[in-house]
Amino acid sequence: MTIHKVGVVGCGQMGSGIAQVSAQAGYDVVVREVTDELFQRGHKRIAGSLDKFVERQKMTPAERDAVLARIKGTTRLADLKDCDLIVEAATEDFNEKTKIFRELDSICGSKTIFSSNTSSLPIGDMAAATKRPDRFCGLHFFNPVPLMKLVEVVRSIDTSEATYQTARAFAESVGKTVVTAKDTPGFVVNLLLIPYLLDAVRALEAGVASREDIDNGMKLGCGHPMGPLTLLDFIGLDTIHYIAEIMFAEFKDTRYASPPLLRRMVNADHHGRKSGRGFYDYSGQV
Repeated sequence: MTIHKVGVVGCGQMGSGIAQVSAQAGYDVVVREVTDELFQRGHKRIAGSLDKFVERQKMTPAERDAVLARIKGTTRLADLKDCDLIVEAATEDFNEKTKIFRELDSICGSKTIFSSNTSSLPIGDMAAATKRPDRFCGLHFFNPVPLMKLVEVVRSIDTSEATYQTARAFAESVGKTVVTAKDTPGFVVNLLLIPYLLDAVRALEAGVASREDIDNGMKLGCGHPMGPLTLLDFIGLDTIHYIAEIMFAEFKDTRYASPPLLRRMVNADHHGRKSGRGFYDYSGQV
């Protein structure tokens, strides 16, 4: 199947990035948000990202304007009915996602492929809420989407070969390198990343070293671009805690259990950069 028109559900940090790279690749994009205000906020984020490409002379002003012209906003799921591929990037809540997919299933034609950008929820369980489990897969992009080169294409037990190949070709067409994962919590990246991040919290909690020394140890000793505690703040402590809880519930493995320190910080609304405070203080940056 050839993709011409892409639908994106959600215009937050991830959804706006997915819409941007899709439009940059030449696709017509329809983005659905629950309010026009939220769409405009996401559209402003896209415009700002494209402006940086222009400033760095990686894109001309005319090319930027053409990309923005290919992105249309709506508050109605019904406006995604003609899309060939829909990427859901709504809030990481299973009930909310399945509600969206049930409605889309009744709206879209039988050939439309559904995908979710979830980082932790089972693809097969979401697909089961529709009448097209064979045309359902995971497309897990990474933040920030315009810069990160990876996409995990996730196959459930029902995902057809044609759906997988179409999704893979789409991800590659927007400039991403694809890794294929089976439908298991965490897929490839988070399966390995979450225990590493939680171990860093445990090391800090146990007094093994200071936050700076833990971060510098992994940056300078292992060549990581940022230390684990800085990365936790960047991703969001609440997000990591939520993913860890899902993975612990699935595997019953203590490697995925949130340390007490992480739980206390999340409960205190210390979520990292987005809240102004996490393992480091960002109060002057929000």
